[in-house]
Amino acid sequence: MKKYLLPTLTAAVLTACAPTAKTPTASSTPPATIPEAATQPVAPSWQEQAEAFLKDYSAQYQRLYAQSSEAEWRSNTRIVAGDTANSGATARANERMAAFTGSAQNIQRLRELLEHKQELTELQVKQLQTALYNAANSPQTIADVVKRRIKAETQQTEKLYGFDYKYQGKSVTTNDLDELLRKENNPLKRQQIWEASKAIGPTLKEGLLNLRDLRNQTVQALGYPDYFTYQASDYGMSREEMMTLVRRINEELRPLYRELHTYARYELAKKYGVKQVPDYLPASWLPNRWGQDWSAMVEVKGLNIDPVLAKKGAEWQVKQAERFYQSLGFQALPPVFWEKSSLYPLPKDATYKKNNHASAWHMDLNQDVRSLMSVEGNTEWYETTHHELGHIYYYLTYTNPEVPPLLRQGANRGYHEAMGSLMGLAATQKPFLAGLGLIDPKAKTDETQTLLKEALNYAVFIPFASGVMSEWENSFYADKLPQDQLNARWWALAKQYQGIVPPTTRGENYLDPATKTHINDDPAQYYDYALSYVILFQLHDHIAKKILKQDPHATNYYGSKEVGQFLADIMRPGSSKDWRAVLKEKTGEDLSARAMVEYFQPLMTYLKQQNKGRKYTM
Repeated sequence: MKKYLLPTLTAAVLTACAPTAKTPTASSTPPATIPEAATQPVAPSWQEQAEAFLKDYSAQYQRLYAQSSEAEWRSNTRIVAGDTANSGATARANERMAAFTGSAQNIQRLRELLEHKQELTELQVKQLQTALYNAANSPQTIADVVKRRIKAETQQTEKLYGFDYKYQGKSVTTNDLDELLRKENNPLKRQQIWEASKAIGPTLKEGLLNLRDLRNQTVQALGYPDYFTYQASDYGMSREEMMTLVRRINEELRPLYRELHTYARYELAKKYGVKQVPDYLPASWLPNRWGQDWSAMVEVKGLNIDPVLAKKGAEWQVKQAERFYQSLGFQALPPVFWEKSSLYPLPKDATYKKNNHASAWHMDLNQDVRSLMSVEGNTEWYETTHHELGHIYYYLTYTNPEVPPLLRQGANRGYHEAMGSLMGLAATQKPFLAGLGLIDPKAKTDETQTLLKEALNYAVFIPFASGVMSEWENSFYADKLPQDQLNARWWALAKQYQGIVPPTTRGENYLDPATKTHINDDPAQYYDYALSYVILFQLHDHIAKKILKQDPHATNYYGSKEVGQFLADIMRPGSSKDWRAVLKEKTGEDLSARAMVEYFQPLMTYLKQQNKGRKYTM
């Protein structure tokens, strides 16, 4: 999903004009004495002032947001080595946006209006608070710092997505490397592939350190101690509260992860012909570059849809995802989606590159919605298309007259990911696949192996997202992690939370955390994804049990208008309602990993049997 750093807009502040007093008409009769106070202009109320300000601000914000989005889109979809035209245009668009959202006038006026928030409507207060939050991302009181940060971020993006990965002397894409890591069985070759995927790190080190300083300086101008604290505040939480929350989630899922980790060590050692089972998993053994998803370890007989998807092709997958949402009662995607999205891999002979990381874009906070993907005919992209369209339909649903442009975003950042991941999960359950004819409804499948595969995706992700990524970025921004400890800290956290170690010594000449795109272009927010999984399972638990009356492990959302209505009711308010209230209202409970733990509880018995007599190291 595309999540903007809200490149800061600066709006010229509009103060409401007082209405002009009417001049009395001439008369032969002497006018009655008019009290002096009655001749004075009637000052607009604070509500009227706020409304006038927000009307002007929102119009300019939306216009500049669209310009910034277009520039960012070009920078992500057409990367030409040595060509600075796109980066220059993107920097200029983002500078204009920054000059608007962060203007000193706007900040002053926003604070003035918020001093009278008791006299304003709740919707006005939310908009003003959002505008002030956006202002902190690029305050023009330090315009030079903001300008340097925008330029640095644009340059970092070009380095990130313009990098030429090499394996065995040939240029490869990240899709190629991912495929090799899923299929290669030779440990030495796996190590070479893994190391090739990390080769970009040193290229990004200088730029990331520079961005750390610039990001921190930017938000410090409005009173935030560091950039991590700033991002956490979007949830209405302090940095400490956010870290406490993600650590609790990690602890709640720790017993399951411990079993999965032990299982994986022994199973992979057997697979790769290694007699001495390691205490910790070598990173190169895992089917994912960061060890955040191990599901490729398991192939469930009767559920392997790769051959079918390969025949149907990439375009079918995107069209089918749209049909799924339509079956729930959502409208067809607008024509602009099909006209302007970049959905498939570039031709082999393309003279430019593009960002291969799947994302969804709300270009103008209105009807222009697009997706950037590189869809191929396989299960991973099948799930991803359903996920990305979840974001697209979220955009379209909260784009309505009741939600002003400033609040056209998820109830919190995690909600957007939760919606996408929820639909990805729903689209891969057996009854759903059978209904589409992707598998034989009579095919016998091992339900335990199915659950294991899901756990190796969803449960394995939690210690990476809430542990390694969140802890590292917390240290990086809030604790000013020294530059000679960046890689050491990363691998210490990977060992602590994931039980993963590098295959060889990785000194500070590398920068392995920077190989994760989010560290560079979506910083200090990765806990969004951990929280999204918790929300996803809460929503799925409610849908399965309360709406569909089905086993949460075997559901079929397809064609259920009631499910569609439930989801639309959550999507429709955007961020105009408090995210905690939305969750409690729709599911009956506060944020909790209960549903996720309960979903995977049947797997624990199996894992403990498999791990009997094995050595636990976590």
